[in-house]
Amino acid sequence: MKFLSFRHEGHTSFGVKVKREEAAWNLKHVFADFAEGEFNPKTLLQGLQQNQTVDFQEQVRKAVVAAEDSGQAEQYKVPFSELEFLPPVTPTNNVIAFGRNYKKHADELNNEVQRLYVFTKAASSLAGDNSTIPNHQDITSELDYEGELGIVIGKAGEKIPKGLALDYVYGYTIINDITDRTAQNKHAQAFLSKSLTGGCPIGPYIVTKDELPTPEDVNIVTKVNNEIRQDGNTSEMILKIDELIEEISKYVALHPGDIIATGTPAGVGAGMNPPQFLQPGDEVKVTIDNIGTLTNFIEK
Repeated sequence: MKFLSFRHEGHTSFGVKVKREEAAWNLKHVFADFAEGEFNPKTLLQGLQQNQTVDFQEQVRKAVVAAEDSGQAEQYKVPFSELEFLPPVTPTNNVIAFGRNYKKHADELNNEVQRLYVFTKAASSLAGDNSTIPNHQDITSELDYEGELGIVIGKAGEKIPKGLALDYVYGYTIINDITDRTAQNKHAQAFLSKSLTGGCPIGPYIVTKDELPTPEDVNIVTKVNNEIRQDGNTSEMILKIDELIEEISKYVALHPGDIIATGTPAGVGAGMNPPQFLQPGDEVKVTIDNIGTLTNFIEK
């Protein structure tokens, strides 16, 4: 399944992509009419939180089948052309991100590969697919992109052993780790340079892990104005998904809806000669196999 959150006719909701259609089932309405018992989450985060005790995915499947069989299926669908994509989920924690997890990317920025280089991106930096990101020209002329695979946590845990780590994954998404390179080079930490408004586009979907069975062998391609800048594969990650979860959870309790950014392959603007940073009016697309394409625009 491909889950999303959106705004439609002034109201926020969440849904799941309709198979073979550019539309979403409006799960807020579907559950209101076809939910089993008292299961009626109002947001995707609530659905993931209730997944601790109820099989969220199965509840969605049953409710959607009931809507399809109702004879009024179209009233529960929203065409993508009529909705505004929002970040699929807003985690209770900041987005947890790994840097220097692709050797070629570390090399292009003259960074040493470290066992663990972790920072967070403020939840206030989240942005949805097709949104316009502020150009931040008042503070930097070195705005950069980083296309990444994102992990979405499905159940709470801490001190999770590597062998069980994948049981805590609900699905995967696309992240663009927008970065102010000026601030990143100036500061001893990465939080400010990584947390600009609009600095964490995510989406367009969360794809459940059954639809992405080989997350450590998918292509990541980033284009700026249709020019390929990054062309990598998650097989290049130094720390793998189970290792990332094991390491983080030694120190931080993970919760449903939490997001982990797994690092970026080579090809960022700062690594080019000469550097090519994002400019007002640029279009940035990050595509990952079996998830889709995350598109954003830099404010003119």
